[in-house]
Amino acid sequence: MYPQLLTPEEKLATGKALLGIPTIVAICGSTRFMTEMADADRELTWGGYIVVKPGCDMKAEHPLWADPVEAEAGKGRLDGLHRAKIRLADEVLVVGDYIGSSTTAEIAYARELGKPVRFTHPEVDPAAEGAQR
Repeated sequence: MYPQLLTPEEKLATGKALLGIPTIVAICGSTRFMTEMADADRELTWGGYIVVKPGCDMKAEHPLWADPVEAEAGKGRLDGLHRAKIRLADEVLVVGDYIGSSTTAEIAYARELGKPVRFTHPEVDPAAEGAQR
């Protein structure tokens, strides 16, 4: 009988453990909560976690996304990049008292991957009964 091969996820987890990489937390949420995300990042980092979070607030004007065509292409790249951050992470923290469709999709994606998902405001968890959005 042949040995069972490890999945890419198992290889990543084993590699992180062998390298002594601390727990990685992906922060998700609406970019309207960028200040709160930065606060959570600081607290988690201080506590010994590696934090990945959205790095661009496209609601704020910036030359990188001033062109509408480039902004649309950039949004797609950023969405893919954030999903990669979720795959890399050991757990997800959703920041803010509101979640929109993008964050709802990120939560569903994290849960499909089996990642634990925590909320700064548990009442907005789409899986919670009577969730507020």
